[in-house]
Amino acid sequence: MQEINLEGNILEGYVIPTENTSILLITARHGFLGCGYFSLKTAEKVGDAAVIVSGVKNFEEMLAAKVKGFSPAAAACGVTVKMTGKEALLKLV
Repeated sequence: MQEINLEGNILEGYVIPTENTSILLITARHGFLGCGYFSLKTAEKVGDAAVIVSGVKNFEEMLAAKVKGFSPAAAACGVTVKMTGKEALLKLV
C-alpha cells in the first residue's frame, strides 16, 4: 500500500503484480479509481462507485488519464467522462 496525497486527502494506492501486468487501484472514501483490469459490471451490481482509466502503468498516469468508464454510483457522485482520474477521485473523497 502506498499513501497518495491528493490535495490534502490521503488515499490508498495498491499495486498487484501479475505475470503479465500490474493491477492498479486507488481507494477513496466513497469509491475507487482502477485500471482497465476492473469490471464496471460487477461494481454496478454491488453498488460501488468505480471509475476506470486505461493504458496506465503507475499512479501518476492514473491521475492524469481521462476517465474511460464509471459506475452509476460514481455518476451520482458527480463523475463525468470529461474528467481525469484525479478529478474523478476528488468527487469520491
